[in-house]
Amino acid sequence: MRHRKGWARLVVTALLVTLLPGSAWALGQGGARYWFPETVSSYGAQVDRLFLIILGITGVIFVLVEGVLLVFLIRYRHRRAQAAFYTHGNSLVEIIWTVVPAVIVAMLTFSSQRVWSYIQGPPPPHQLELEVTAEQFAWNIRYAGADGRLGTADDVETINQLHLPVGQVVLVRLRSKDVIHSFFLPQFRLKRDAVPGLTGRVWLQATKTGHYEIVCAELCGLGHYRMRGFVTIETPEAFQAWLKQAKAEQTG
Repeated sequence: MRHRKGWARLVVTALLVTLLPGSAWALGQGGARYWFPETVSSYGAQVDRLFLIILGITGVIFVLVEGVLLVFLIRYRHRRAQAAFYTHGNSLVEIIWTVVPAVIVAMLTFSSQRVWSYIQGPPPPHQLELEVTAEQFAWNIRYAGADGRLGTADDVETINQLHLPVGQVVLVRLRSKDVIHSFFLPQFRLKRDAVPGLTGRVWLQATKTGHYEIVCAELCGLGHYRMRGFVTIETPEAFQAWLKQAKAEQTG
């Protein structure tokens, strides 16, 4: 009986040490947080939903597996009066724990593929196209000028300042001058590598105005820590006014 109480205390302590810090961090000071920053893109909710589904399934499996492990550790612990014995196992149980995970993984694969294809596949018709070129350690952003074409003399260029109109689909050409960088917009649930010699293509659609960050999520050199940009989401009218002002400052 004394040994059982000791094991019970150990199990409860292990659970508390595992769960309480994570729960306290998740709740935070501002109410429940689900490990995410706010989402401000048209497909951000789909990414979050898929993440939570996977987290829920794997969390339940983790608790079940670790619970069974603890039960077996306690029930079949070493006893002086009981000799060890060997068993082949149970074929039915082995089939179940093989088939069930395979079905779950297949379902998650198809669900993930739908979301992945929507985000990374052919973009929808866009209202704005721009170019982001990464370099150590800055983001060079180029907008088309009055001719509506990128790569011409009247382009508008900024450094670390990305302005986007809310509600419009934006197509981004992504390049790198030197090493591999990773264009990461946490609030948009968007991350794509910028690879030297290649032109990547991503699209996004902001759903609310605000100010956010661009992060490089790839270790790209000694100054990686300061490769930081800023995103301003504004109304289409405010965006056009900013673009006009940026053009005037560039040519003035």
